[in-house]
Amino acid sequence: MKRHLIFALLAGVALTACTDKEQEAAAAPAAATEAAPNDAEVMAAAEALAKQSADPNAPVADATAPAAEAATPAPAALAAPANGAIPGLKLGTDYEIIKNGQPFDPLNGKIEVVEVFNFVCPACAGFEPLVANWKKTLGPDVRFTYVPAAFGGNWDQYVRSYYTAQTMGIAEKAHARTYDAIHLEGRLKGERGNDSDADLAAFYAQFGVEPKQFAANMKSFAVTGKYNKARQYIQTQQVTGTPTIMVNGKYRVLGRTWDERLVIADALVAHERAQAVAPAAAAP
Repeated sequence: MKRHLIFALLAGVALTACTDKEQEAAAAPAAATEAAPNDAEVMAAAEALAKQSADPNAPVADATAPAAEAATPAPAALAAPANGAIPGLKLGTDYEIIKNGQPFDPLNGKIEVVEVFNFVCPACAGFEPLVANWKKTLGPDVRFTYVPAAFGGNWDQYVRSYYTAQTMGIAEKAHARTYDAIHLEGRLKGERGNDSDADLAAFYAQFGVEPKQFAANMKSFAVTGKYNKARQYIQTQQVTGTPTIMVNGKYRVLGRTWDERLVIADALVAHERAQAVAPAAAAP
């Protein structure tokens, strides 16, 4: 079974973003009653499909086809302009303005798109295949940046592992495989338990790094600095769930489906590009 079909199940049932620990506690018990079955269904479906992929003679579950269809809905038509803010987009429905919002890094002539994510988040796992393809369509003036969310507990360990992989030059090739290891293969625990530095180092060793060095780097000065920057950034940007897409630190993408969110992000990128061109065109 192809991994994109397995993640289609994640996307189909996990459209609601993964929330931070404080929000989860505040929303209990009612929200927990709704969220728990979804996570259980996701993991059960993923495990069943993973077993099918290992056994080519295993029958395909009837639920696979409709789940895959639901995971890739056609982008809904965007709302008409509201108060002339951004043509083609409606404030409060398609996007919201981040008060005192800032880019993650200096723009330096680029348009920045940030995805706040975490590997343990099922919704992020479902969104990742779409984002991976969408990134390829972005122009050379667009800088895409992953920012891992440090929401506490076992989420924070994956912030450190992401930045360790980045400092060792393997973050890009390990990105999708880390989701697989958690949500499909069970090689890493994710939200189901605690992965130690050694556990993560053993996993990342397949990408050509020395395990002891990876484990040591998890608590290094460079990784801690990146961890602190990411944690401060999501607090400043008032990010409360994952996945979250932001453009130039000013706009947070909303929308009703994963596909629609990427259409909205494209529109916001186009708006920022036009805003950058307009002053230059008006100059004498």
